[in-house]
Amino acid sequence: MPRSGERERSEFDRKLLDVRRVARVVAGGRRFSFRVTVVVGNRKGKVGVGVAKGPDVTIATEKAASRARKHLAFIPITPVGSIAHEVRAKFSSATVLLRPRPAGSGIIAGGSVRAVVELAGISNVSSKILSRTPNKLTNAMATLEALKQLKPRT
Repeated sequence: MPRSGERERSEFDRKLLDVRRVARVVAGGRRFSFRVTVVVGNRKGKVGVGVAKGPDVTIATEKAASRARKHLAFIPITPVGSIAHEVRAKFSSATVLLRPRPAGSGIIAGGSVRAVVELAGISNVSSKILSRTPNKLTNAMATLEALKQLKPRT
């Protein structure tokens, strides 16, 4: 059991994808808060994406990581560390295509797709973001939707 001031080490790794400062207008001016997008995964087939707002980046990060752990997806991974078949998914304005690659190819992906795929534990995959959106949150969610569509190899 952790002592006061210490945190228990989680089985999940996490990666901060995006931090945005958001504002709401109140009588005295603007109130600023932060929206944080976090990806968590155990590198063995479980991955999740969480989004949260808070008055401080650290508070928002903890909330986002907690939400990501609540909404984990199980991803079937082949023995060579790839995916079983090609898959395409759309989330909001983002469209992502994932293709299996042979052993030793590595992860051919960028940005938020790479973060989600790495934390899921996939080591050989090729991806392409087919949409024009630079939004890291929607690209990460589209990647997660694509991974959820995977069927395990029988």
